[in-house]
Formats: sequence, structure tokens, C-alpha cells
Amino acid sequence: MAEAGDEDCTQCGRSFSESCNERLIKQVMTEDLVTIHENDTLDIIMDIFSKHHFHTYPVVNDNYDLVGIIDQDIILRILLVQRTPRLDHTHHAAVVSQGEVAKHIMIHHPVSMSADEPLCEAADMMLKHRMDRVCVVDGNKLVGIICKPDILKEIYNLRGSE
Repeated sequence: MAEAGDEDCTQCGRSFSESCNERLIKQVMTEDLVTIHENDTLDIIMDIFSKHHFHTYPVVNDNYDLVGIIDQDIILRILLVQRTPRLDHTHHAAVVSQGEVAKHIMIHHPVSMSADEPLCEAADMMLKHRMDRVCVVDGNKLVGIICKPDILKEIYNLRGSE
């Protein structure tokens, strides 16, 4: 029995779930990336944030391996460390607030997915974990990013409503 919202695609007669599961992340992901190098200083990071206006940036090493992410919350906590609530005063918070390069302040072990996984798996992960974007890797190498607007547009197009 078809689930609610799983009507047949007007273009191909398959269910939307089937179409979504056949579309791969690599067919939708963004490959032209703005990244932060693990040795970039806070000044360089701030320059990247001011030029590109994304909320989150992948952090890579010399081999372009994904090693972490830096988001606006991290930067704001560093800049306003004196305003951090007492409950958030931890050893880790103190270390991060004193960090001088990306590898000291980034979130280690970011969520990532393979480019060969179905688009619906990325959507499921984002919904389950309340994420807006996921780094796409080939092994450890960063190859792209997929975000909710990419998925929304593609699923909308799969429904035949362009």
C-alpha cells in the first residue's frame, strides 16, 4: 500500500519514493565548494564568513580530506566567550575559545555521506538529525555538499512541478 504523499510520478509512473531513491546525491550535490583549511587563522576564517555568507564551512587538510566543520555558532561563541552561560563553561569550551587556527576550533568528525547514496537517504538524515547540509565524501576526500534547498528543488522537480 502506498504511503501518504507517495503518489505516482506524472512523468514516469513510478512512485516518488522510487524516483527519489534512484536519484543519487552526486547528481544533485554542489561541487564548487568554499572550504577552510585546518591551519587557517581566525582572521582568514572571518574573511571567508564575510565574503561568502554560508552558515557552515567544511574544514580540510592538505590532502583535501574532510577533517571538520566550522559554523556560525562556533565563531559567535569565540567572539562572545565572556557572555557564555555558566553551564556552558567546560574545558572544551575554554580550549575552543583560545583556539588560533581552524583545527583547534572546528567540530571534529562531521556527518558525511557518500556521493553514491540515494538522495532520499540524505533527506532522511537531515530530517532525523535536524541538519541543513551534509558533507559529501569519497573515502575521506571532500567532493561536495548537499543542502536542504538542493533536495527540495530536486524532489519538487521529480514530482513533475517545475
